[in-house]
Amino acid sequence: MADAIDRFYGVIPAGGVGSRLWPLSRAEAPKFLHDVVGNGSTLLRATWDRLAPLCAEDRLLVVTGEAHAKEVRAQLPELIEENIVLESEGRESTAAIGLAAAILQRRVPDAIIGSFAADHLIGATDRFAAAVREAVEAADAGVIVTIGIQPIEPSTAFGYIRAGKPLKIPAAPSARKVDAFVEKPKEATARRYLASGEYLWNAGMFFARVDRLMEALAESNPALAAGINEIADAWGTEQQAEVTARVWPGLEKIAIDYTVAEPAAARGELAVIPGYFQWDDVGDFAAVSRLRKSTNGNGVTVHGDESNVVVVDGSGLIVNHTDRVVAIAGIKDIVVVDTPDALLVTTAANAQKVKQLVAEIKESRRPEVL
Repeated sequence: MADAIDRFYGVIPAGGVGSRLWPLSRAEAPKFLHDVVGNGSTLLRATWDRLAPLCAEDRLLVVTGEAHAKEVRAQLPELIEENIVLESEGRESTAAIGLAAAILQRRVPDAIIGSFAADHLIGATDRFAAAVREAVEAADAGVIVTIGIQPIEPSTAFGYIRAGKPLKIPAAPSARKVDAFVEKPKEATARRYLASGEYLWNAGMFFARVDRLMEALAESNPALAAGINEIADAWGTEQQAEVTARVWPGLEKIAIDYTVAEPAAARGELAVIPGYFQWDDVGDFAAVSRLRKSTNGNGVTVHGDESNVVVVDGSGLIVNHTDRVVAIAGIKDIVVVDTPDALLVTTAANAQKVKQLVAEIKESRRPEVL
C-alpha cells in the first residue's frame, strides 16, 4: 500500500466493558462492538478503517478477550489469524500492548508500534494521519511518543498533558517534550489549563520502537516485563497455551500510562504531538448525547426505534432496544436506556455515576445483567 508508513504496526487493544455505558455496553458485548454514535460503523470497525491506510491490514494487531473473539473476527474479516492476540482475562493496557510489542519484536525487531483504543471516536482523518506520521518519526528517533488533543473546551472528563519545549526532531517538527500528566481536573482547573495553551487532552495513544518500549517497561516494572517476555518467547510454539495459561493471570493489572509513559516523562524521554482533530473517548451517555445529535426536532436523541418514543417538553437521550413505548414529559437532559433485562434512568449531568451503579449491581449479586 503506497501510503503505508514504513515499519509501522498498529495495535488495537479491544478490552474493558465500558461500564459507564451500561446497560447498552455489557461484559459480553462491550461498547467497541456497538455503533454507539449512529454513524453506521461500530467503534472497532471505525478504528480499523482509520489505521489500515497507514500501516496496511497485515500490520494491524488486535488484542481482545476470548469472549469477544468471534464477534471481533466477524466485524474485521481482514484481520489475519496470527495478528489476533486473545486474553483469557483482562490485565489492563500494559499487558495487552506489551505482549503485542513483544510478539512483534520477535517477528520484526525494528518495528515501530502505535496503540489505539478500539472504542474512541476520531474525525478529520487527514489530520489524524498527519499526527500519526509525525509520531512514528519521533518514535524512530528513540523517544516514546503520545498524541495529545488540542482541547476545545475545559472538559473535566479527560486527563491532560502539559506540553513543554519543542524537541527539534527534523522529521517531527511538532514534537514537544512532555512535562507532566494530570488526572481529570475540577472545572476551575480545567479552565486554567485551557487558557494557558500549555495543556492537551490525554487520548491514550502511544508510539515507540518495540525494543524501546520493552526496555522502558523492564526498567519500570521488571516482573511484568519478564512475564510478558516469557509468553512472547513461547508464542506460536507448542508451548504457547501452557505458558500463557500459567503466566498471564499473574501479570499485574496496570495501565501503560503508569508503567511506560509517566516514567518516560519523568526522565524527559516522552514526546507529545499535538492533534488538531475531533476526538472523544465516548466515555458516558453525556458524550453519546453530545455526539449523536437529535434529528427529529424535539430535542431528544434516539438510539433505536423512534416510533416508540413520545416526548412533551423534554430533551436528552433515549436508547430504546425494546418494543415498549418510552414517554417523557417535562424533563430536560434525561438519559433513558431501555433494554429487555435492565432499565437505566439518569441525567447527562450524572452520567459518570453509571459506573457506581454497575458496582452496586455487581454487589447485589445480579451479574447476569452486567
